[in-house]
This record gives sequence, C-alpha cells and structure tokens, in this order.
Amino acid sequence: MAEARIEVRLRPRGHADELLGLVGGVLQAKVSAPPVEGKANKALCRLVAKRAGVAPSRVSVVRGEKSRDKVLLVEGVDEPTLMGRLGA
Repeated sequence: MAEARIEVRLRPRGHADELLGLVGGVLQAKVSAPPVEGKANKALCRLVAKRAGVAPSRVSVVRGEKSRDKVLLVEGVDEPTLMGRLGA
C-alpha cells in the first residue's frame, strides 16, 4: 500500500484552517483549533486528508505530537501524488 510522510509546521489558533504552501521542504499550515487535547492535530489531519483525497483516519501524526513541527503519515497515496494534491 502506498504511503507518504510529510513535514509540517503548524500554527494553531489561526483565523481559518488552511495550507499555506511549502517553505524549505516543510508544509506550512494553520488551523483555528487550539493546541489542547490534540484538537489542533486532529484539525490538521482532517485538513491534509481533504486535500490529499483520503479519509481522515488515513492521516496520523507520527512525530511531534506536542510540537509545532510535525511529521504526518498519509496512507493510500504516494509522495509525488500527495505533494501534487497539496499544491507543493
């Protein structure tokens, strides 16, 4: 099964949920959810899943659960396809 990992720099408590593009190979994202009880991570996973065209359950945080710098694992899509769908 295809899967891809992507580095993300997350800004919680933004005005809207959006992906801001790549800077130095790291996807910049902001979500309106606060970084409390994993809410910001869940919002990030939903946002990436929607853009990647996979179910939210197929996106998980594999590193940086309590950090702004994270690594996400996206199942069901390979890396070149994922980067294209994320507009990177």
